[in-house]
Amino acid sequence: MRKTIVALLFGVAVSCSGTASTDYPEWRWKDPEEPVIVDDDGLLPALVDAGWCHVSSQFAAVPDGISVYKSPETIEGVKVIAYLAIADLSKMTWDVRSISDPTITGTSEALQTPSEWFSQSAAPILINGGYFFAEGGKRYNASVAVSGGKTSGVNINYASEDWETMYYPTRGVFYCNEGAAPETGWTYWSGGAKHYLYSEPAQNSWSKDPLQVPDSKFPVAAKDFAPLTAIGGGPVLIKGGEVVNTWEAELLYGDGADDKMPNARHPRTAIGYMPNGYLVLFVCEGRGMTEGVAGMTFAEEAALLKAIGCTEALNLDGGGSSCLLVQGTETIKVSDGEQRPVASVVIVKAK
Repeated sequence: MRKTIVALLFGVAVSCSGTASTDYPEWRWKDPEEPVIVDDDGLLPALVDAGWCHVSSQFAAVPDGISVYKSPETIEGVKVIAYLAIADLSKMTWDVRSISDPTITGTSEALQTPSEWFSQSAAPILINGGYFFAEGGKRYNASVAVSGGKTSGVNINYASEDWETMYYPTRGVFYCNEGAAPETGWTYWSGGAKHYLYSEPAQNSWSKDPLQVPDSKFPVAAKDFAPLTAIGGGPVLIKGGEVVNTWEAELLYGDGADDKMPNARHPRTAIGYMPNGYLVLFVCEGRGMTEGVAGMTFAEEAALLKAIGCTEALNLDGGGSSCLLVQGTETIKVSDGEQRPVASVVIVKAK
């Protein structure tokens, strides 16, 4: 059987069962040590050896090319419930479904729960997508959404804490072009025809004065952003194999939002890419839906995704929006108690 080395696995002592803990120490991931081997059937045996349980058989007829894993109950004394759906992109493809709001002017289209989005696509794997908001009877995309080259959403291009001092952040995106591997970057939509893609974010911070409005040369030389498929969110967690976690530069949280700061644990959703053609969809439970399970910080999420071999990864909308469906079946307990209607979803389906 052909085997391909695709990643390096963290060296931690974990198991599929463990004693619940209500203490939440700092997450301490060790540096990768052992190669993870991916077999032709998509299984990650080293991941299983580390305590992740291969659970594809618990769901109805997961197609060849997709493997689903559940985390061990505890890692480094922290209680965790998380799932990974890993798709072989030689057999599967990913796409985005979204309300149509390509210029942040709002739409009358209804938000839909992940299950409602699933009923339209029947995709074997589906997760919630990017950020959004509702106001004045309209629904707005606040994150990029592109399918088949058609844009249905852009990353919101302004931010403020007091609505007097305005900032213009570049925010994260996970995208692919025709025939190319997925990668992460940062975008800025000018409000007109120009949609810019950057290899680095503008280094904004709530503790500093606003930087200039991004353009074709700032924060770095831009490319025209016209991908085949893309989903926005933030922060970018991993870029080019390195953890970057650019939440501050992306101005995702204000100084006073203590319960939402990135060092707090919450439900999280992310999308990532492993070399040699493996797409990774990640979700973790939180906010005490299962006793003692608080969720993850951005740093913990980034470390985990790097440890399993992701070289690119983007955090998506989390909290009550976090939801992963496998063949239409929920994995985690959603923190609102029921699925939250969302503006966009990422789907994985057969080519």
